[in-house]
Amino acid sequence: MTRYLGIDYGSKRIGLAISDPNTGIASPLSTIEVTGGLRQHVDAVAQFLAEYEVDALVVGLPLNMDGIEGGQAKVTMAFGDELSQVTSLPIHYHDERLSSRSAVELLLPAELTRKKKKARLDSVAAQVMLQDFLNAQTEG
Repeated sequence: MTRYLGIDYGSKRIGLAISDPNTGIASPLSTIEVTGGLRQHVDAVAQFLAEYEVDALVVGLPLNMDGIEGGQAKVTMAFGDELSQVTSLPIHYHDERLSSRSAVELLLPAELTRKKKKARLDSVAAQVMLQDFLNAQTEG
């Protein structure tokens, strides 16, 4: 089966999640603080690819609630396209609407400080988005 890296690309942080190719379950992986320009973001994510033997990328596409691509979706697609060119890996874009809200709800029961929850939020949002993508693959 395919191992996917899920990416929640944000203006302040990039959340990463990884799929288990045997179980089809996504897990939070890491959060990268965003610094520099697009190429630095791509290089930071690319560092995880060899270590985790990733076969394909799933980038969360931040659509507006009406389903239309806004400005952040275009920025995210530019990042994803650059990452795909640099790595030569196939890329899938997946609707990430409400993934951050779901991540907040998942973290509520955890007895973590606000700072620790904030540090984990983006990787959990990537996990939610990636799991939704994986579920859609098995349903389709």
